[in-house]
Amino acid sequence: RDGMMAKITKDMAFSEVLQKYPEAAPIMMKHGLHCIGCHAAAFETVEQGCTAHGMKEEDIEKLLKEMNEAVKE
Repeated sequence: RDGMMAKITKDMAFSEVLQKYPEAAPIMMKHGLHCIGCHAAAFETVEQGCTAHGMKEEDIEKLLKEMNEAVKE
């Protein structure tokens, strides 16, 4: 179903994403976000973390798209 909403959004905490969708971890790593085990991951949202790593809006959108494609299965 293509009309399905994204499971992972930029206002979710990294810890929540990793807990619900562990398959998103390698995608985060590929984008330079080594959030697994980072103390900020517990409370920082995906958007906040990406911004802290200097990612632009389009980079964040690409990351979210890739993560959501990975967890669609």
